[in-house]
Amino acid sequence: MSVDKSLLDILACPKCKGDLILKDDESGLVCKACELFYEIKDGIPIMLIDEAKKLSDQA
Repeated sequence: MSVDKSLLDILACPKCKGDLILKDDESGLVCKACELFYEIKDGIPIMLIDEAKKLSDQA
């Protein structure tokens, strides 16, 4: 299930309020400034800082 593109246009990183980039496989959103990955589950971005994963932990 893909994420609504209009939703992606208004989402910002909850930590730094910066831009988010959708991964090519649409598995999540990346904040390059914070180096965090926010997973997308069932088409819903999980935008909780405590649930975010560090990019260095992503393969």
